[in-house]
Amino acid sequence: MTGLLRPHHDGSEGYVSNPAPALGETVSVFVRAPAGSRVSRVHMRWVRDGEPVFTSAVLDRRDAGGQWWRAELQVRNPVTPYRFLLRTAGGAVRWLTGCGLTSHDVPDSTDFRLVSYAPAPAWARDAVVYQIFPDRFGKSAAADSRQTPDWAVRCGWDEPVAAQGPLKGTQWYGGDLDGVTDHLDHVAALGANTLYLTPFFPSRSNHRYDSSSFDQVDPLLGGDTALVRLAEAAHARGMRLIGDLTTNHTGAVHPWFPAERDLYYFTPDGGYESWLGAPSLPKLNWGSPELRRRFARIAQHWLTYPYALDGWRIDVANMTGRRGAEDWSREAAVLLRRAVQQVRPDALLIGEHAHDATADLDRNGWQGTMNYAGFTRPVWSWLRAAVLPFDDFLGVPGEIPDRDAGALVATMSAFAAQMSWRSWASSWQILSSHDTPRIRSVVGDAARHEVAVGLLCTLPGTPMIFAGDELGLTGINGEHSRTPMPWHRPETWDRGTLAAYRALLAVRRAQPALRAGGLRWAHASGDTLAFLRETRDDAVLVVARRAAGEPLRLAGLPTGVSGENLYGGAGELKVAADGCIEISGDGPTFQVWSVRHI
Repeated sequence: MTGLLRPHHDGSEGYVSNPAPALGETVSVFVRAPAGSRVSRVHMRWVRDGEPVFTSAVLDRRDAGGQWWRAELQVRNPVTPYRFLLRTAGGAVRWLTGCGLTSHDVPDSTDFRLVSYAPAPAWARDAVVYQIFPDRFGKSAAADSRQTPDWAVRCGWDEPVAAQGPLKGTQWYGGDLDGVTDHLDHVAALGANTLYLTPFFPSRSNHRYDSSSFDQVDPLLGGDTALVRLAEAAHARGMRLIGDLTTNHTGAVHPWFPAERDLYYFTPDGGYESWLGAPSLPKLNWGSPELRRRFARIAQHWLTYPYALDGWRIDVANMTGRRGAEDWSREAAVLLRRAVQQVRPDALLIGEHAHDATADLDRNGWQGTMNYAGFTRPVWSWLRAAVLPFDDFLGVPGEIPDRDAGALVATMSAFAAQMSWRSWASSWQILSSHDTPRIRSVVGDAARHEVAVGLLCTLPGTPMIFAGDELGLTGINGEHSRTPMPWHRPETWDRGTLAAYRALLAVRRAQPALRAGGLRWAHASGDTLAFLRETRDDAVLVVARRAAGEPLRLAGLPTGVSGENLYGGAGELKVAADGCIEISGDGPTFQVWSVRHI
């Protein structure tokens, strides 16, 4: 049975009358039972004050796609879990939870959930994030006149980036914030509308995650006034600007360290805790009330005039506040969320987790995560090149595994099942970043790169693009991927890849279902993946292939449906008399169809 023939619910606004309810509100939730599924009775089980309660659902309506069952759910607790118990005319009993339809009991952690905490800002749903590593993006006219800092090795813009060795962290190319402002036309033309800057605070490295101050912009980047100019230019274009705040550690040269010992973790032998044992990055103690007060102030300061950042990405949020038997992580997240909302209710707070972030979401803290576990890993595993130069798989020993489309869906579904739909939709979906190999090096060629970009633009979540990916830049690890943008060498750009990014982002921008719609998996096997994104009024069918194969015959779309090709195909999509559509087996290919009733 394909996904289009299974009963479905996903927590999106097509299935929930209000995905951002107030505490105490009653919300209608719906189950779609396609024609042929023979569903005869539906109960909703929800959890009230820790105790499961069953409510009978009623048949709300019928349409060309089947039946819609409705149940009323009171948002009793800040996070209210729920699931469905389905019975068929033949007597079969199934659970429907976030992990799909099962004939066996599954843990409550896979329940759907309604969250009454304040949601991510409305603008985030339409965001396309463009990540910029300031030292490597662009240089203003003033950049070359700045003196080389004592920690740095000055490099020409075209000098190769060292993937490893003693130059790591010390190669200084001199990019600055006015250089970012100079290239906003490129970002806008690409289709991105939200800039994410890795740290802009003073430090003793090119990456600036070893901050020596949170009170000013690094003079090497142009200082505070350069950030003001960038913020004003971005906001004038309708763009948002996100900063990067390191809450787990500071640099060892920060004035707090070691003078203010209560802000850090010192050991009885005179040593101190640090990030992964790196002595230059002493770990902060979130058990300190003074530290909490200071970070609330820091987070608020840069969100207000004249900088007016639109939110923060929190570096290693997974480690912040955690050390041995101490765990202040939730307190840190809630404090930062409260501080941000006090001065900017429309600001965004994203927590970095390089692995599973689900336990830290839906808790009135981080509004989403950088979704390496639930997006990057499965996409890499499905689209990876045959021969890979990497020693590990995002920190996991060994090469990137070779997995099929079924494994991709299983992985994405497993992580999506552990969080609310809105946390999933607010998370940043990533093909590569400043911490990883570049997607082009992972997939090996432009054709599979295009398929990867297609998934980035059409699956739920916020697309995040690492600057240079759209030009086909390569990199075998995080350090090597931080390549200076080749603005002065346009002949090196992969124009086909750039065109694909622009076209696919335009499709996303034009189709409400790709920004706000639910997700139904239609087919996932071997080299081929197909899914539907749907709102109440709009539906888009996506077909992705990593290699050529047999034509795809897809059942489950209602008869009387036709579709206009939006990307990567030709002609119209029509349902045959037998209820199937057929799509060619060409590959690698990425196709998007607008599905409508006729």
